[in-house]
Amino acid sequence: MNVRPRPFDHPDAVKLNDLVQLEYAERYGDEGDVTPLDATMFDPPRGLYLLAYDEQDRPLATGGWRSQEQNDEGYSDGDAEIKRMFVIAEGRGRGLARRILAALEADARAAGRTRMVLETGDQQPEAIALYTSSGYTRCEKFGHYRTYDSSICMAKPLA
Repeated sequence: MNVRPRPFDHPDAVKLNDLVQLEYAERYGDEGDVTPLDATMFDPPRGLYLLAYDEQDRPLATGGWRSQEQNDEGYSDGDAEIKRMFVIAEGRGRGLARRILAALEADARAAGRTRMVLETGDQQPEAIALYTSSGYTRCEKFGHYRTYDSSICMAKPLA
Protein backbone atom coordinates (compact mmCIF):
# COMPACT_ATOMS: atom_id res chain seq x y z
CA MET A 1 0.00 0.00 0.00
CA ASN A 2 1.10 3.48 -0.81
CA VAL A 3 -0.30 6.41 1.22
CA ARG A 4 0.08 9.78 -0.47
CA PRO A 5 -1.02 13.35 0.23
CA ARG A 6 -3.58 14.56 -2.29
CA PRO A 7 -5.72 17.69 -2.55
CA PHE A 8 -9.32 17.18 -1.43
CA ASP A 9 -10.42 18.05 -4.98
CA HIS A 10 -8.05 15.55 -6.68
CA PRO A 11 -10.06 13.23 -9.00
CA ASP A 12 -9.29 10.16 -6.84
CA ALA A 13 -10.36 12.00 -3.68
CA VAL A 14 -13.57 13.13 -5.38
CA LYS A 15 -14.28 9.54 -6.48
CA LEU A 16 -13.88 8.18 -2.95
CA ASN A 17 -15.83 11.09 -1.47
CA ASP A 18 -18.71 10.25 -3.80
CA LEU A 19 -18.58 6.62 -2.59
CA VAL A 20 -18.55 7.54 1.09
CA GLN A 21 -21.49 9.88 0.51
CA LEU A 22 -23.45 6.99 -1.00
CA GLU A 23 -22.61 4.85 2.03
CA TYR A 24 -23.70 7.60 4.45
CA ALA A 25 -26.95 8.03 2.52
CA GLU A 26 -27.61 4.30 2.66
CA ARG A 27 -26.84 3.99 6.37
CA TYR A 28 -28.77 7.08 7.45
CA GLY A 29 -31.47 7.34 4.78
CA ASP A 30 -30.53 10.89 3.84
CA GLU A 31 -28.37 12.79 1.35
CA GLY A 32 -25.04 12.04 3.04
CA ASP A 33 -22.76 14.31 5.03
CA VAL A 34 -23.59 17.93 4.25
CA THR A 35 -20.85 19.45 6.41
CA PRO A 36 -19.47 22.38 4.38
CA LEU A 37 -15.99 21.47 3.11
CA ASP A 38 -13.65 22.91 0.53
CA ALA A 39 -10.27 21.76 -0.69
CA THR A 40 -8.32 24.58 0.97
CA MET A 41 -9.36 23.39 4.45
CA PHE A 42 -6.93 20.49 4.05
CA ASP A 43 -3.96 22.50 2.75
CA PRO A 44 -0.81 22.09 4.86
CA PRO A 45 0.13 23.25 7.41
CA ARG A 46 -3.50 23.69 8.57
CA GLY A 47 -4.61 20.29 7.35
CA LEU A 48 -3.75 17.26 5.28
CA TYR A 49 -5.66 14.91 2.99
CA LEU A 50 -4.38 11.38 2.32
CA LEU A 51 -5.25 8.61 -0.10
CA ALA A 52 -4.08 5.02 0.06
CA TYR A 53 -3.43 3.20 -3.22
CA ASP A 54 -2.94 -0.47 -4.00
CA GLU A 55 -0.15 -1.94 -6.13
CA GLN A 56 -2.08 -1.10 -9.33
CA ASP A 57 -2.43 2.54 -8.20
CA ARG A 58 -6.16 2.21 -7.47
CA PRO A 59 -7.43 4.44 -4.65
CA LEU A 60 -8.70 2.35 -1.74
CA ALA A 61 -8.92 4.65 1.27
CA THR A 62 -9.02 8.27 2.24
CA GLY A 63 -8.95 10.57 5.23
CA GLY A 64 -8.03 14.09 6.19
CA TRP A 65 -7.71 16.56 9.01
CA ARG A 66 -8.43 20.27 9.15
CA SER A 67 -7.60 22.88 11.78
CA GLN A 68 -10.30 24.21 14.05
CA GLU A 69 -10.33 26.90 16.70
CA GLN A 70 -12.85 27.81 19.38
CA ASN A 71 -16.13 28.82 17.79
CA ASP A 72 -19.89 28.66 18.20
CA GLU A 73 -19.99 25.07 16.82
CA GLY A 74 -18.23 23.74 19.92
CA TYR A 75 -14.64 23.40 18.70
CA SER A 76 -11.70 24.32 20.93
CA ASP A 77 -8.47 26.12 20.16
CA GLY A 78 -5.89 23.67 18.84
CA ASP A 79 -8.38 21.13 17.49
CA ALA A 80 -7.62 19.05 14.42
CA GLU A 81 -10.78 17.53 12.98
CA ILE A 82 -10.81 14.21 11.13
CA LYS A 83 -12.95 14.22 7.99
CA ARG A 84 -13.82 11.69 5.29
CA MET A 85 -12.20 8.59 6.74
CA PHE A 86 -13.29 5.88 4.33
CA VAL A 87 -12.11 2.56 2.92
CA ILE A 88 -13.82 1.07 -0.13
CA ALA A 89 -15.35 -2.37 0.36
CA GLU A 90 -12.53 -4.16 -1.53
CA GLY A 91 -9.89 -2.52 0.68
CA ARG A 92 -11.38 -3.29 4.07
CA GLY A 93 -9.66 -5.57 6.55
CA ARG A 94 -6.14 -4.51 5.54
CA GLY A 95 -5.51 -1.95 8.29
CA LEU A 96 -5.74 1.00 5.90
CA ALA A 97 -8.00 3.13 8.11
CA ARG A 98 -5.71 2.59 11.10
CA ARG A 99 -2.66 3.49 8.99
CA ILE A 100 -4.26 6.68 7.67
CA LEU A 101 -5.51 7.65 11.13
CA ALA A 102 -2.01 7.28 12.61
CA ALA A 103 -0.51 9.37 9.80
CA LEU A 104 -3.12 12.10 10.27
CA GLU A 105 -2.52 12.19 14.02
CA ALA A 106 1.25 12.44 13.54
CA ASP A 107 0.88 15.23 11.00
CA ALA A 108 -1.57 17.21 13.15
CA ARG A 109 0.73 16.82 16.16
CA ALA A 110 3.70 18.06 14.10
CA ALA A 111 1.58 21.05 13.01
CA GLY A 112 1.08 21.99 16.67
CA ARG A 113 -2.49 20.78 17.07
CA THR A 114 -3.30 19.62 20.59
CA ARG A 115 -6.46 17.53 20.20
CA MET A 116 -7.82 15.35 17.42
CA VAL A 117 -11.61 15.40 17.20
CA LEU A 118 -14.10 13.62 14.99
CA GLU A 119 -17.78 13.15 14.47
CA THR A 120 -19.23 9.83 13.45
CA GLY A 121 -22.69 8.32 13.67
CA ASP A 122 -24.48 5.58 15.52
CA GLN A 123 -24.90 3.62 12.26
CA GLN A 124 -21.12 3.28 11.82
CA PRO A 125 -20.06 0.61 14.35
CA GLU A 126 -16.84 -0.12 12.44
CA ALA A 127 -15.75 3.51 12.76
CA ILE A 128 -16.66 3.63 16.45
CA ALA A 129 -14.63 0.46 17.07
CA LEU A 130 -11.61 1.84 15.17
CA TYR A 131 -11.61 5.12 17.06
CA THR A 132 -12.22 3.54 20.46
CA SER A 133 -9.39 1.05 19.94
CA SER A 134 -7.16 3.97 18.86
CA GLY A 135 -7.65 5.87 22.11
CA TYR A 136 -10.57 8.14 21.29
CA THR A 137 -13.26 8.79 23.88
CA ARG A 138 -16.64 10.44 23.59
CA CYS A 139 -16.67 14.17 24.17
CA GLU A 140 -19.08 17.07 24.13
CA LYS A 141 -20.73 17.36 20.73
CA PHE A 142 -19.43 19.86 18.18
CA GLY A 143 -19.71 20.65 14.50
CA HIS A 144 -22.45 20.57 11.94
CA TYR A 145 -24.26 17.53 13.42
CA ARG A 146 -23.95 18.47 17.12
CA THR A 147 -27.74 18.64 17.57
CA TYR A 148 -28.44 15.23 15.96
CA ASP A 149 -29.23 12.30 18.27
CA SER A 150 -27.36 9.95 15.93
CA SER A 151 -24.15 12.01 16.15
CA ILE A 152 -21.24 10.70 18.22
CA CYS A 153 -18.31 13.01 18.85
CA MET A 154 -14.95 11.73 20.01
CA ALA A 155 -11.60 13.23 20.90
CA LYS A 156 -8.00 12.23 21.64
CA PRO A 157 -5.24 14.42 23.07
CA LEU A 158 -2.30 14.81 20.73
CA ALA A 159 0.20 16.17 23.29
